[in-house]
Amino acid sequence: MCRWLAYLGAPLRIEELLFQPQNSLIRQSLQARLGATTTNGDGFGLGWYGERGFPGVYRDILPAWHDANLRSLSEQIRARLFLAHVRASTGTSTSRENCHPFRFDNALFMHNGQIGGYARIRREIETLIPHDAYGHRHGTTDSEAFFLLAIGNGLQEEPAAALARTIRQIEAVMAAHGIAEPFRMTAAYADGASLFALRYASDDRPPSLFYAEGSEVAIRQQQVEMLPGRGSILVLSEPLDMHEGPWREVPPGHVLESRGGVARVSALPVT
Repeated sequence: MCRWLAYLGAPLRIEELLFQPQNSLIRQSLQARLGATTTNGDGFGLGWYGERGFPGVYRDILPAWHDANLRSLSEQIRARLFLAHVRASTGTSTSRENCHPFRFDNALFMHNGQIGGYARIRREIETLIPHDAYGHRHGTTDSEAFFLLAIGNGLQEEPAAALARTIRQIEAVMAAHGIAEPFRMTAAYADGASLFALRYASDDRPPSLFYAEGSEVAIRQQQVEMLPGRGSILVLSEPLDMHEGPWREVPPGHVLESRGGVARVSALPVT
């Protein structure tokens, strides 16, 4: 499994969240506390929105803790919306094309989890991806397949409904093939202005997902604080420090939506 974080709010240097906290995402790439695997060293990725109408993406197969370019870039890039991911492969190859986040037009998407029995149903799932979206299929992961299928289901127009539709489609394929392995996931989707996150499992063991909100993020003595107010939100696989802090858990089967500085958590729509 993987670890990731997504941020939307007052602009900050990306290194403040990737490197500075006690349990930073880079530290999680070496020693995750809540993940299914301790080490997440099968590549990493960073996607951010700057001055252009589409996001920038930097991905590589080096472990995140071992890439000097990532450190240098994150020290210089200041962004109001970015996604970062450290990967632990669930079977597909370690390649740049398989590293998250994935990009489609102005959209970014990243994922943690696994579609049960994916190797048996991969071909059928891929046939469900619309032709225009399938042209953006560069890797072999179930994560990218889910993203492109969700694009076809209206992710850019109705994110929560599209995520729910995609889950139901995949579960129908799993059921048709008699797959008993669970479907577990968390995911983040951004469109340049808004941020969405999802926590879901077909059993009672969904991957962990937390969030914190306030007016701004402050890092003091490696601890994360969210200053009073609204406007900034941080969504992540596990807290960035070891104390209780501002962290709240996203319930299983729920979607978090952040627009205009306001975060809302609601049940996954019924489709």
